[in-house]
Amino acid sequence: MKKTTVFFCIILASLMAQAQDTPDPKPVAPYSPGVMTGDGLLFISGQIPINPDTGVIMKGDISKETRVVMERIGIVLENNEMDFSNLVKCTIFLTDIRDYKAVNKVYASFFKDGFPAREAIEVSNLPLGAAIEISGIASKR
Repeated sequence: MKKTTVFFCIILASLMAQAQDTPDPKPVAPYSPGVMTGDGLLFISGQIPINPDTGVIMKGDISKETRVVMERIGIVLENNEMDFSNLVKCTIFLTDIRDYKAVNKVYASFFKDGFPAREAIEVSNLPLGAAIEISGIASKR
């Protein structure tokens, strides 16, 4: 069976302006890294492992790549006065589902009390040749 490439792009009008100490990760296409709604939901666009110092996609070590993706999500959360405890839903896209165990180990280390709902999906390709992409929804609950 042929793999299906899954692309998600959430484009919403921003309802709130946020003061930011650390800029959101720079998008690689026309979308916002995160959009907050008036009712306290934050939609976080899929983040890929781009090295923040060089702007180059990281490849070859899924654990390091996952850590960078989660750190990028953390920046979007922080810039919206949230943290990982506010995440209620995540979606993980992997080009190789055999990386699932290594990804889970790093992913789990970012949560202290409970985990958000989540799924992991194997896809045939991701932007810029990334091996992983994670998107999320957070709530000011």
